[in-house]
Amino acid sequence: MSAAVVLSLVVAISDGDTLTVRPDDGEQLRVRVAEIDAPESRQPFGAAAKRSLSDLCFRERAEIRPQKTDRYGRTVARVTCRGQDASAHQVRTGMAWVFDRYVTDHALYRLQDEAKAAGRGLWSEPAPVAPWEWRQASRHR
Repeated sequence: MSAAVVLSLVVAISDGDTLTVRPDDGEQLRVRVAEIDAPESRQPFGAAAKRSLSDLCFRERAEIRPQKTDRYGRTVARVTCRGQDASAHQVRTGMAWVFDRYVTDHALYRLQDEAKAAGRGLWSEPAPVAPWEWRQASRHR
């Protein structure tokens, strides 16, 4: 995967950690925002997480820094919209968890601790369920 920055127009938001972009020189690309995991659409704060990412990135020019391709064929990337890192934005506002399994930017944990302490977003719930735990429980229903 190239480390080059790809400038793209964000044309769709699927959920709080996935968007579709149209690069200036290529076909549309589905992008998974790196190092975070947002609530699933049917989870509490799922719609709010999608709206948060949309407010930051939809119809904006984004800098996409590809890291790898995931098992679903999406490009996993750090995404910057309006000068803000989307991973940090979603964690700071309480709209995503740091995805422990894939995190390399440990500064995200500080943002998560601050959001948790302030009761922002999903941290306003008494016992929020991480998306990876929610997906696991959904498979066994």
